[in-house]
Amino acid sequence: MNELIRLFLKLGFIGFGGPAAVIAMIDDEVVSRRKWLTREHFLDLVGATNLIPGPNSTEMAMHVGYEREGIKGMIVAGLCFIIPAALMTGTLGWLYAQYGQVPEVEPFFRGIKPAVLAIILGALWRLGKSAVKAWSLVPIGVSVVIALLLGINEVIAMLGGGVLGLSALYYWRRRLSAVAAIIPFVLGLLQTPKVEYSIWTLGWFFLKVGAVLYGSGYVLIAFLEGGLVQTYGWLTQQQLLDAIAIGQFTPGPVLTTATFIGVFLGGWQGGLIATVAIFLPSFVFVSILNPLIPRLRQSALMGAFLDAINVSAVALMLVVTIRLGINILTDWAPITIFLFAAIASLRFKVNALWLVLGGAVLGLLLI
Repeated sequence: MNELIRLFLKLGFIGFGGPAAVIAMIDDEVVSRRKWLTREHFLDLVGATNLIPGPNSTEMAMHVGYEREGIKGMIVAGLCFIIPAALMTGTLGWLYAQYGQVPEVEPFFRGIKPAVLAIILGALWRLGKSAVKAWSLVPIGVSVVIALLLGINEVIAMLGGGVLGLSALYYWRRRLSAVAAIIPFVLGLLQTPKVEYSIWTLGWFFLKVGAVLYGSGYVLIAFLEGGLVQTYGWLTQQQLLDAIAIGQFTPGPVLTTATFIGVFLGGWQGGLIATVAIFLPSFVFVSILNPLIPRLRQSALMGAFLDAINVSAVALMLVVTIRLGINILTDWAPITIFLFAAIASLRFKVNALWLVLGGAVLGLLLI
């Protein structure tokens, strides 16, 4: 157990570069170096994380812990990986609440925002190539985009896309367009009403997000923009972008952005509740899934649902990228930073941390 603690605390502090980079680090540590797992079984676990909501890299840490020490090992590995990033983002959230509006700080954040937009665009491109496995999935993505533009809640739109995928597989493969047109109208009746801020409502929001967050930690941005900005109005788009940007400075799971927002909105109590709420579903899902992996991997039903959910996640990211781009790219300076960052991300695969730092420096020079 001690070695498990040391390993995932270390990865929690050095895990920069997003889920793919962190999973590569875990592979090197537990397969190549320690021989805890065979590469074949490790790949089985990687595939299984795509069948459930939650951050893939964090769930891989939990799976390794489960394989080594059962439920206790899963909890320890997950916490050791999450806590370093949560403490860092929470501290930055407190500092932002205290000093984020100071005029001298604003150029720093204004330069980071277009870099963050480029990071989101890069993630959208990579996820889109993986998600759209067949042309039959395109109408599902289009339907989710339409639903979002009609104002339908992100969680409902995403689950609706998953249902469409199952429907297309078993019932309406040749009539998918007609079904897609009906789904947005029906789901529009279920729109979430605006509510006043409370710490428990914040926790409930992040619990729901953690329970349905497929695709990538970057998809969290779409849920935050749609829920906390568009629906609840608890954050402005500027504050959301600042939260995303600051989250890029920290290693570990992107979902600790919830910690930052929780601390910003409700102090350390809000940060604790937001963090527990968004990660709790992953602990539950991994504890249930790990023993069932061999059968789930061969399920046509789960495969169809997963394909549709992934396409729906890309649709979410597309809509939020457009919304954010309209608000960010308003002058030549942010457009210039965005273009440089986009080329660095898409062409040269530059780490997100360096993109954010570069955006900050260019922001100080150009804005």
